[in-house]
Amino acid sequence: MTKLYYIEDDSDIADIVKKYLGQKGYDVSVFPMIAEAEYALENHIPDIILIDWNMPDGSGDIFCKWVRSKWKEIPIIFLTVRNDTCDIVSGFNSGADDYVVKPFELEVLYSRIGALLRRTGNVSEQYLSCGSISIDKDRMMVLYQEKEISVSQAEYQLLLLLMENKGKTLTRERLLEQIWDNNGNYVNDNTLTVTMKRLREKLHQPPCLKTIRSFGYRMEDDV
Repeated sequence: MTKLYYIEDDSDIADIVKKYLGQKGYDVSVFPMIAEAEYALENHIPDIILIDWNMPDGSGDIFCKWVRSKWKEIPIIFLTVRNDTCDIVSGFNSGADDYVVKPFELEVLYSRIGALLRRTGNVSEQYLSCGSISIDKDRMMVLYQEKEISVSQAEYQLLLLLMENKGKTLTRERLLEQIWDNNGNYVNDNTLTVTMKRLREKLHQPPCLKTIRSFGYRMEDDV
């Protein structure tokens, strides 16, 4: 199901959009505050974002720039009453892919979302995140607090496997098999311990990377 984040403080409009797009097969999460949306984005990347301009705790164009600075490919649409030419130009300059002025027809919004997604593809599958750690799978990059971290191939594969299975405990046996044995590199159990130790050091001992004693490891979002 296509995941959509909608940053909107008008509950009436938000409910209408959420209900309509939900009937069209979208999984819509509404955020009445920019801070809430920023927190959600740090833990899960949606397929597309809708942004209102005037929010209680900030401006939509500043939020749009923040999103674009971290995730360049996420489709973004402004959904706002601000219809002056200078506002529309500013919206696009902030990184938006489209600009829809209120009031709007739901069918038109749905069509624009669909058209944008056809051009961009499933961006959410490109990015994985947990706490302050994120992975850009297309670029094979690991970032900690938005800064790229240099990791070995084994460290990258270990982190990727854990991130792709966030919330699940992966046994040491499975990790050894998928990272080393499947590549024809038969190593002992200590290799995993050393690789994990080095990875944790590079990521500044992240609390979201858990050791499950006697079993293995698990990535889970910070509470």
